[in-house]
Amino acid sequence: MLTPLLTALATALSLLIVDLVVPGVNIANFPAALIAALVIGLINGSVKPVLSALSLPLNFLSFGAFSLIVNGLCFWLAAVLVPGFSVSGLIGFLLGPVILSFANTFINNYFVERNLLTSSGDVKSQNELPSR
Repeated sequence: MLTPLLTALATALSLLIVDLVVPGVNIANFPAALIAALVIGLINGSVKPVLSALSLPLNFLSFGAFSLIVNGLCFWLAAVLVPGFSVSGLIGFLLGPVILSFANTFINNYFVERNLLTSSGDVKSQNELPSR
């Protein structure tokens, strides 16, 4: 129950990092980042597999580089759907999802290292947490 909330929180924090680092990506406030995180998760779970399957020949011919375009399209689609979140320019379109992935991986690994999540993404119960 807590795992999706922590994942959404990690993605929202990652989006705020992307806002600071990548020119062309703008997020108005934390609630917009949280909504954008949820929308990105929904798009990555529903639209991205379809786009990836349809673009498989292009992805094969480009040795996987076309997947950057697919990631950028999903990122841009989330920006279109969420007020307070915008992506403009080629740098924001291509570099935004890459930085989001790195930041999200770092934050999720931090949660695992602090024993808030297991390596499989499950939340530890109170009995499993180390005492201090």
